[in-house]
Amino acid sequence: MSVLTRLFPLWAILVSASAIRWPGPFLALSPAITPLLAFVMFTMGVTLTVADFRRIARRPAPVLAGIVLHYTIMPLAAWLVARMLSLPPALRVGMILVGSVSSGTASNVMIYLARGDVALSVSISTLSTLVGIVATPLLTRLYVSADVAVDTWALLRSIVELVALPVVGGLAVNMLAHRAVRRIEPALPLVAMIAIMAIIGSIVASVRPSLAFAGPIVLLAVMLHNGMGLLGGYWGGRLLRLDESACRTLAIEVGMQNSGLAATLGRLYFGPLAALPGAIFSIWHNISGSALSAWWAGRPVRDTAPRSS
Repeated sequence: MSVLTRLFPLWAILVSASAIRWPGPFLALSPAITPLLAFVMFTMGVTLTVADFRRIARRPAPVLAGIVLHYTIMPLAAWLVARMLSLPPALRVGMILVGSVSSGTASNVMIYLARGDVALSVSISTLSTLVGIVATPLLTRLYVSADVAVDTWALLRSIVELVALPVVGGLAVNMLAHRAVRRIEPALPLVAMIAIMAIIGSIVASVRPSLAFAGPIVLLAVMLHNGMGLLGGYWGGRLLRLDESACRTLAIEVGMQNSGLAATLGRLYFGPLAALPGAIFSIWHNISGSALSAWWAGRPVRDTAPRSS
């Protein structure tokens, strides 16, 4: 990973500060949020190959464990944190959206740095994205209180447009023009990072009037939510008797979310304030993930638990 992409948390903080100080240019980007997110998902699809899906079939148990932990712990943790902090409805919905989306796009790199199981990470990320097409709208409907209207079919349609079609399109491009993709692949993380920063900046600018009262409580909520995911993923792997490398992988795959998708869906269906948890989560989970990866990088993996069959 290049130095520029490794410093994503710093750039995200600087972009957010700029959006607060000079909101005009970032507000002008608002119509581009949806196509930008679709482009990010397309870049993810371009990195996928048929071999990634074969890997899932060859080693299903830990992959399915990661998926179940992810879609069990994160939405429940979001709901609990929102209730514990008595968040207003828009922020509560935003938190639940963050908890209900698939794994974060940067998780594979974090897991590589943390000496985790990269092949397992890629498999979980791939399947998590596909499962999320259906799971995200259903979990949102389940956890959002009855007094908040949730158009489940509209959410499903948006996820198909923003996730399924771009990812499948990217996979098709990779299959049809593999050599060309290999030449441009090193630049894709940087391009995707710039797109995500544009999304974050636009969302922060749109909620600027609310940041004074909502910012601190949302940051606390995001930190608690992310922490629950990291701990739940790691110790969930321990309870399932997976090895240390797999446990580290589950920690990051469960704790890191596709928060750009959550922020976009929140803005589209529930208003700008519902996008704020996703925007702040985008910054925070990269900070916490980087810190955890650096800490684990200096600690050799020891198989203190037997591998699952």
